[in-house]
Amino acid sequence: MEEFDLTTREGRFKHFGSVDPIEGTKPKNKEDMADLQNSRKDFLFEVDSVGINNLNYPVVIGDFQSVGNFELATSLRKDEKGINMSRLIESLETVNHSGVPLNFETLEQLLKHLRERMKQDNAKLTVSGKWFFNKPSPGTNIDALAHADVIYSASHNGDKFTRKQFGMTAQVTTLCPCSKEISEYSAHNQRGNVKVMIDIDDSVELPSTYKEDLYEILEINASSQLYPILKRTDEKMVTERAYENPRFVEDLIRLVAYDLVELPWVKGFELECRNEESIHQHDAFSRLKYQK
Repeated sequence: MEEFDLTTREGRFKHFGSVDPIEGTKPKNKEDMADLQNSRKDFLFEVDSVGINNLNYPVVIGDFQSVGNFELATSLRKDEKGINMSRLIESLETVNHSGVPLNFETLEQLLKHLRERMKQDNAKLTVSGKWFFNKPSPGTNIDALAHADVIYSASHNGDKFTRKQFGMTAQVTTLCPCSKEISEYSAHNQRGNVKVMIDIDDSVELPSTYKEDLYEILEINASSQLYPILKRTDEKMVTERAYENPRFVEDLIRLVAYDLVELPWVKGFELECRNEESIHQHDAFSRLKYQK
C-alpha cells in the first residue's frame, strides 16, 4: 500500500482516497466548448416557462433590507434546445443596489433585461419576502418593528406587462362570536392569517402607499391587531377591542373583500382567511375569489 506524507494536506487527501486530476482531451477554452443550449432544430414543443427558483437574494422592501425568494423564467421557442440559466442571475445583478428594490418599476427593468439577454419573447418572475415596518403600541406609542409577508409576481411581453400581481399575508386576532354568545364569561380567540393575491389594474396609477393601504385593510377588519410591543394598558386596549369585535372567518373574509373591491387599482383578487383555532386541533378557513 502506498504511503503518503500525512503532515501535508495533499498527503492526507490521498490517504483518504483523493486522486490526481487526469489530463483530459476535452477543450478548456469557452470558445472551443460545445454550446448545447444554442442547438437549433425541431424540439417538438414551445416551452411556456423555464428558469430557476428558490433563489435567495437580498432585497429592499420599504425602508429595510430583507431577503427575497426569487423565481426567474423566460419562454423557450420550439427550435431552441435550452436557455443559458447563468444569464438569469446576471440579469438580477443589473438591478442589485445593495439589495434589489422591490417595486414594479425595478421589476419591469429586470423583466426587460431578461427578455433581451435571453432573446425570448416572454419573461416572468415571482419574488416573496418579509416587509418590515414600524408599528407603535396602540396606547403607549412605543416604536417597534412589525412585519408582513409580501409577494410580487409579473409577466412581460413586448415591452409591456401582461400581468402584475401583488400579495400580502398579515396576522391578526380573531375572537369567536359563538363562544362569546354561549359562554357566561370570556370567549376564545386565536391568531388569524389573512392572505390576498391581487391582480393590479395597470391602467390605474398605483399609489405609493399601496403596501400600507393593503395592510390596514387586512387587519382593521379583524377582531383586533397584533403588535410587537404591548404594555399593560396596551394589552387591555387590544383584548377589549377583540371582545367588542367578534369575527368568524366568514365575517372577516367578507369585510376584507368589500374594502378590496373599493380600491381603484385592484382588478381582482384571491383571498383566504385562516384561524389557528385555540380550542381545536384543526384550523378554520374561508376563501373567496373576485373579479371586477
